[in-house]
Amino acid sequence: MRSRILSWAAVLTGTLTFVGGGAISAPHAWTDPVVQVDAADFYNPPAPLPGGAPGNILRAEPTQVALSAPGQPGLVPAGATRLMYLSSDAQDAPSAVVGTYLNPLVPWMGPGERPLIAYAGGTKGQGDQCAPSKLLSQIVQYQPPGDVIFEYDLVAITSLLARGMAVVVTDYHGLGTPPMHDYLNRKAQAHAVLDSARAALQLPGSGLSPNAPVILYGYSQGGMASGGAAELHPSYAPELNVRGAYVGGPVVDDQYFIGYNDGRAAIAPTYAWILNGMTANYPNVGPVLDAELNDTGKAILAESANKCAVPMGLAQEHNFTSQWTASGLPLAAVIDQSPTLKAVFDEQRLGGLTPDMPVLISSAQNDEGAPFAPIHGVASSWCSRGVPVQLDSNAEIPSMSGLVGTHVMAFFPALAASQQWVTDRLAGAPAPSNCGGLP
Repeated sequence: MRSRILSWAAVLTGTLTFVGGGAISAPHAWTDPVVQVDAADFYNPPAPLPGGAPGNILRAEPTQVALSAPGQPGLVPAGATRLMYLSSDAQDAPSAVVGTYLNPLVPWMGPGERPLIAYAGGTKGQGDQCAPSKLLSQIVQYQPPGDVIFEYDLVAITSLLARGMAVVVTDYHGLGTPPMHDYLNRKAQAHAVLDSARAALQLPGSGLSPNAPVILYGYSQGGMASGGAAELHPSYAPELNVRGAYVGGPVVDDQYFIGYNDGRAAIAPTYAWILNGMTANYPNVGPVLDAELNDTGKAILAESANKCAVPMGLAQEHNFTSQWTASGLPLAAVIDQSPTLKAVFDEQRLGGLTPDMPVLISSAQNDEGAPFAPIHGVASSWCSRGVPVQLDSNAEIPSMSGLVGTHVMAFFPALAASQQWVTDRLAGAPAPSNCGGLP
């Protein structure tokens, strides 16, 4: 079955279908030809990529967000448009990324014009089926015997939409699209987030002006992405009117993350995703890993590349990374001893650049996933450069392991506080900062 894929100048030529079956009409009559592409081909970028600036829209189509019934008001209060836009990869080369723009059905009640939330999602996995733009219409993705993920970010996204804020959700590089998803890559994720905002602001009929207020927002993988976007905003996308960045439960140092969590079965596949992304992004990494990993390690990387965030497989069966390496050393030690690996891992670390907007960082002190110590270090680094940083440190959630651990539980108390902080930044209230006495 064929679906209508519109060029960026032809988006909204007709109507956009709302979640609950309503529609909005295009405010302009666009005359550019409509591009016809099979629905399954939406995620295949044109080859070669057309020239243009990062954020330029390559194609777009109306889409549905799940949790709604035909003819009934949608539980997700927005109309939805899936779009493919130009971005830059970890090597600053042009690339194509898919995202979803969500146009709220309720009015913006705050001061000024409607704002845009550039939403960076949490960990979904590395398989193309895990892309947020696909999960938003499916909610649950399952592949037997035990590979399953659901779109938990809808909790936060729905709350933002209910406040009248527009939201654009990036898939990041390589989720849904052909390249390997470069999981926890600082630059690639930051570029994808900032360019998603650029794309949404260009979308005809979005109701947003080019200078609309923008908030960077993310938790977990999304926290790293929003933090990276905050650091790169001054140099990469200075024209965006970014009012603040929420950096929730971020992984801020990939190597520290691997060493800290080594042996935790629930997290083990993420190490493989990191290494797969490194191999895809840096040509000199593949030969090093080929020499350092044993057959078990190589099999884990191959299997994990097609999995979503809660797989059951080789990584869990060999959850200590010393079982992955030819030397019997854990991965963190192998990285330390390899100049090639050390260089690319150091490149992923947050805290070396300076955001030019207020930042809220939330972290549980007992977080078993995104450890607190390096997050505190990033907050201190940004504070030392004059960034107004509020570090919310939750010490009340006890240390828990397993699939529902401290990292997951900390998402919920941080949700209300972060969205109030966002509302205050959009209202122009002075940004709070506890730089003088970080917890």
